[in-house]
Amino acid sequence: ITQRTSTLHTRLPLCSLKSVSRLDLGWVAGMILFVVDELSRRLVPDELWALVEPLVPAHQVRPQGGGRSRVDDRAVFTAIVFVLTSGCAWRHLPPSFGVKVPTAHRRFTEWTKAGLWRRLHRAVLDELGSQGMIDWSRAVLDGASVRAKGGILTGPSPVDRGKPGSKIHALSDRAGLPLAVAISAANTNDAHALKPLILAIPAVKSRRGPRRRKPDKLHADKAYDQAELRDWVRKQGITVRIARKGIESSQKIGKHRWVIERCIAWLFGYRRLTIRYERYANHFCAFLTLAAALTCFKKLAK
Repeated sequence: ITQRTSTLHTRLPLCSLKSVSRLDLGWVAGMILFVVDELSRRLVPDELWALVEPLVPAHQVRPQGGGRSRVDDRAVFTAIVFVLTSGCAWRHLPPSFGVKVPTAHRRFTEWTKAGLWRRLHRAVLDELGSQGMIDWSRAVLDGASVRAKGGILTGPSPVDRGKPGSKIHALSDRAGLPLAVAISAANTNDAHALKPLILAIPAVKSRRGPRRRKPDKLHADKAYDQAELRDWVRKQGITVRIARKGIESSQKIGKHRWVIERCIAWLFGYRRLTIRYERYANHFCAFLTLAAALTCFKKLAK
């Protein structure tokens, strides 16, 4: 091989192609393992897995024995978090995680039916509540539409020229931590989600005293301005702060609304939620609930 420069001509010794290829393959394999290990630890740190592991449903053992050994639960959970974070299709899941696509999707379906994501969200909220990191003085709720490829709980989106879509609903505390999330068709009025969201707030541990599940005040925009909803919220022991149509200026709404907008922006940071690909509504809601749990965990890990 001749190496030429403007002032120097030298000859470099030729190496065996076999030795070069083996060296390159070994180096590449080592780098892949290193990158995958670092990525796995970043996606699912030990502190997060300590909360997840006790909640994972026990698998059924074959009565006749035998069969293949079960893939590690942490590896599967890491692969699911990768799909949620990156937004990649299941079929594009990198094999470097050590989990095959059918195994990851089947385990995701099993854990969704078992309610793992909801229990994980509550477990993270319990950790935050026991440390006094949830601000119950105010709660804010809002919704956002996403385009959908089809499936259950989809409808013509009024903000996307009537194309099929779904709507994400979230209720956060004063700091923007998601306390409850839900989904509906894109043509569903936001007001229909108020009662389910408030009822979906779990009973969270407190630093002192019993568990708590009701905020002191509830802020919402004019989409929730209904007399029946105001009365219902007051009966729950919550002070109502809902903007009134034709009375209150839109400029005052943003004083508290930015909190829930930031919360929804955090959720959309998980790319799987930006466009709905899931045919089943419970699968899309599972990804949303897992994103809410991970968002709360980031606050806990600071």
